[in-house]
Amino acid sequence: MVNDIDDNFPDETNENSSDEGTDNNSLKGTSLAEKQAQEQAQKNLLARKRIDELREKKRLKDLLDDSEDW
Repeated sequence: MVNDIDDNFPDETNENSSDEGTDNNSLKGTSLAEKQAQEQAQKNLLARKRIDELREKKRLKDLLDDSEDW
């Protein structure tokens, strides 16, 4: 019986180690997904700023365009 109990300890330790490895992998996966989401959000922000700048430039150009006044 003593041998049976000793045989179970390494198996339990290995199972715990593999579970921890899986948890670490899923945390890394989440971090990668979060990083990609942050990068996409940054790109979206820059694109939005550029669109706003172009719209403002067009609006100002339309205001200054006096060709219809003549």
